[in-house]
Amino acid sequence: MKTVSVALKTHLAGEVTTVCTCWKITRRDGTEFFFTDHDVDLPVDGNIYVAAVGYTRTAIAANADMSVDNMDVNGIFDDASITETDLRSGLFDGAEVRVFLVNWANPAQGTMALRRGRLGDVLVMPSGVFRSQLMGFGQVLQQTVGDLFTPSCRADLGDAKCGIDLDAGGWRKAATVTSVTDARTFTVAVTEPRAVDGWFVDGVVTFISGANAGRSMEVKAWTQATATVGLFLPMPGPIRVGDTLTLYPGCRKTTADCRDKFANIVNFRGEPFVPGLDGLLQSPATAGA
Repeated sequence: MKTVSVALKTHLAGEVTTVCTCWKITRRDGTEFFFTDHDVDLPVDGNIYVAAVGYTRTAIAANADMSVDNMDVNGIFDDASITETDLRSGLFDGAEVRVFLVNWANPAQGTMALRRGRLGDVLVMPSGVFRSQLMGFGQVLQQTVGDLFTPSCRADLGDAKCGIDLDAGGWRKAATVTSVTDARTFTVAVTEPRAVDGWFVDGVVTFISGANAGRSMEVKAWTQATATVGLFLPMPGPIRVGDTLTLYPGCRKTTADCRDKFANIVNFRGEPFVPGLDGLLQSPATAGA
C-alpha cells in the first residue's frame, strides 16, 4: 500500500499535473546517487536530484500474484556521476534503487513510491549507453535456498562456512607491481615461500593504490619463477609499476586442495563420494564395465 500526502493526492486528481520521477541509487559501498527525469535539477528531502544523466525506463507495473516485477532502464554515461569504468568494475551491480513520483512544481507536497529493488547485471553498450534491469524484491523468492549435494565444496574460501581466516592465517599477501605487460598480465614483488606455479590461480587480486584502487579480479595464471600474475579479465584502469595490491591463493573446491593446501578438510562442504549420474544409470550388466 502506497502512502501519499493529501496535497499530492489532490494534485494527482486534478486535470493538469506537474509530476516527474526521481531515482535514488545506493551502491553496496554506501555511495548514493540522485537522478530525475525532469529537465532541471530538483531538490527533494534535502537531496539534489540531478537531470544531467538522461535515462529511460519501461512501464512500471505491479502484480498481486507474487510474480516478479522487473523493469528495464537505459542511461547515458556522465563523467561526474556514472562512469563506464565504475559500471565495468561492477560497483553498481546489486545497488538498491528507490523510484518515486514527485510534483516538481511543489516538492514539499511529498512523494509517492513507485518501485524499490536492486539493479541486476549492467550491460555497457559501445554507444555510450548502459542498460540494466531493476529487479523487484519478489526476485528473492525465486532464489533457491538451501544446499545441494555436490562433489565439489559449496563454500567460498574465507567465508563463514569455510572457516579459513585469510588475514590471521597469513594467506592474504601484500604485493607491489614491478612490471606490466598489459591490463591482464603483470609481475609483482611478493613474499610467499609456498607460491609454487599455480598457487594463486582462482584466487583474487585487490588493488590498494593506483587507477584500480578498491577493485578486485580473479587470478587465471601464476608463474612462480617470474612472479607473473595473469587475470581472467583486464582491469578497467591502467596498471602501473608501483601499484600496491593484495592477493590470496585460489581453492579449486576439491578435497585435495582442502586437505593438502589449506589443511581444512574438517570444513569441506561437498560430497565427493556420492555416486553421480553414471552411478545412478548403472545396471548389473554394466556395473563391471
